[in-house]
Amino acid sequence: MNLADVLLLSLGLAMDAFAVSICKGLATQKLNFKYALTVGLYFGVFQGIMPLIGYLLANSFIRYIERFDHWIAFILLAAIGISMIVEAIKGDEDKADDSLKVSTMLVLAVATSIDALAVGISMACAKMEIHILAAVAIIGVVTLVLCMAGVKIGNVFGAKFKRKSEIAGGAILILIGAKTLIEHLGIL
Repeated sequence: MNLADVLLLSLGLAMDAFAVSICKGLATQKLNFKYALTVGLYFGVFQGIMPLIGYLLANSFIRYIERFDHWIAFILLAAIGISMIVEAIKGDEDKADDSLKVSTMLVLAVATSIDALAVGISMACAKMEIHILAAVAIIGVVTLVLCMAGVKIGNVFGAKFKRKSEIAGGAILILIGAKTLIEHLGIL
């Protein structure tokens, strides 16, 4: 996994949080920078921490799975991507709520970053050309920026982009998983 892969992965992972941020923007009457920054920080921090946790967990047992680690990475990324696409197509709507209570935001941040935990496992299985701390920092910052933009977009344009962003994020994760598998199998 190189820098370009990590940037694409960051975009894919951020799409759930981006969609929730759009909902937060929809729900707020008076948008300000502090509100958007708070939403972005919750999601960015959790999107950054979860892959690191997954990576560290996977590294503790990587020697047992080295022969098929590329398949694990592919299956995890494809499963997460397919799940995101299915949820977007089904149209499960999130309730618009502008609350920034810690309990509310922690639940949302954890819920949208569970897939990042699995991605961290797949990162441990992939050949990393970039240090894991740099990768998780990039994931966190990309999520922060996209979520701040999502709050603004939601506040200005409404729910028009929510479903499309989730489908795009799912497709990106599937493609990265396929790329990991193809590179390891030496097909390209």
